[in-house]
Amino acid sequence: MHVTVRLFARLRELAGTGELRREVPDGSTALDVWNGLSRDYPAMADYTKAISVAVNEEYARLTASVRDGDEVAFLPPVSGGSGASERSARTAGAARDPRATA
Repeated sequence: MHVTVRLFARLRELAGTGELRREVPDGSTALDVWNGLSRDYPAMADYTKAISVAVNEEYARLTASVRDGDEVAFLPPVSGGSGASERSARTAGAARDPRATA
């Protein structure tokens, strides 16, 4: 059976693409799909304990079954921002409104 794999952030960089079509055996789970990716892209294995997975746009466990035609998305952990975008927004506001303070 075939599934479409969507990759985000660093995982997309490691694979060189954000979307892959993969063939997996009947009865496969999201973890089986992930393990296949990790074999083909060994640097992804570092993310095994930290990834989130969604099957057909719904968050799921790695033990979730996948079926022919499913979309399986893998998302690496995302850290919080430094506040730079908030500061940028305040600064942009100050540029437009001389009464605004940064």
